[in-house]
Amino acid sequence: MRTLAAVAGLVVLAGALTACSGSGQDPEISVNLTGRDAKAGGPVKVTLAEGTLERVAVTDGKGEQMPGRVAEDGSTWISGRRAAPGTTYRVRAVTGEGGSAKAFFATAEPDRVNKVTLAPVLRSTVGIAQPLSITFDHPVGNKAAVEKQLKVTTSARTTGSWGWIKNYDGRDRVDWRPKEYWRPGTKVRLEARLNGVDSGAGGWFVRDYSTRFTVGGRQVVRVDLDSKRATLVRDGVWVRTLPVSAGTPGGQKASWGGTSVLMSKEGTVNMRSETVGLTGGDSYDKMVDHSMRLTWSGMYAHAAPWNARYFGNTNHSSGCIGMSDADAGWLYGQVRPGDPFEVTGSGSKGAPAPGNGYGEWNLSWREWRARSALR
Repeated sequence: MRTLAAVAGLVVLAGALTACSGSGQDPEISVNLTGRDAKAGGPVKVTLAEGTLERVAVTDGKGEQMPGRVAEDGSTWISGRRAAPGTTYRVRAVTGEGGSAKAFFATAEPDRVNKVTLAPVLRSTVGIAQPLSITFDHPVGNKAAVEKQLKVTTSARTTGSWGWIKNYDGRDRVDWRPKEYWRPGTKVRLEARLNGVDSGAGGWFVRDYSTRFTVGGRQVVRVDLDSKRATLVRDGVWVRTLPVSAGTPGGQKASWGGTSVLMSKEGTVNMRSETVGLTGGDSYDKMVDHSMRLTWSGMYAHAAPWNARYFGNTNHSSGCIGMSDADAGWLYGQVRPGDPFEVTGSGSKGAPAPGNGYGEWNLSWREWRARSALR
């Protein structure tokens, strides 16, 4: 029996090597983590002092096997994945001389685990403006290292780019946005191979993530603040125009302009003025039907029957796009998350920030690509 050797400071070994060989000679094998001086985050390297390695299996406590390959000279095996923190691995090696060996080693627990929230959700059908979005629980210092592990696959050839932004709540976020709106029917898959990646500032990822979705039909809601009309256009063809009343121009109550993406259909929502910083004579507390969220900061399209006298003639809301209950119910039934709402005309308060919902469509393609950590 031989004890596993390791590079000092790289890995704490949890067990010893046991081996058997038809020749009676124990193969001398060492296991270490290569790369930076860390207990995780680098590939696993299995080395044979004499002879050749025929095959190696490195598995974690869940039974998942790390991919890897034996070098041409047969003396080493290197994993194709990083070792994750807080994980015990089992190593089994078979030599070309008929010997076999096994060992265990463990990586240290992470200071903190960085988890993510993915959008859109698995197997959803979305509108043509829906980006892929990954929001992180903790700050990401190693943005380039993280971005390298993100793979987007599309059924139709699509030009796109990752871009790093701050979510509205201040968390780090990275979105993948196509250069132009998605082609209808495109199937999209994300593989985030983050297990074992150091996110910086003591944070680690301890699992992989994936999602997939399908792009639905091409439809756009065009809101004209000057004419006070909202028009649904499907496949380039006019469907219906609705009279609306948007935000009161000239101050905090103005609507956002530019392109916002429908984030969610939320049904009846209790909308309270203090959540958007309005107090005093501007305060309100209403149960609002057919609520379609457009930004994190609180802009919705929704039913606003109390504002009926303003539909089609005056923008007189607290920032949302209001319409009759019947019209809001109809529009609510037509749109899906990911549909763009293109707001034009005078009196807006400018375009929302990229992280205020999905505001990245208000950046030029050049500006968006510049936000990639790999440019």
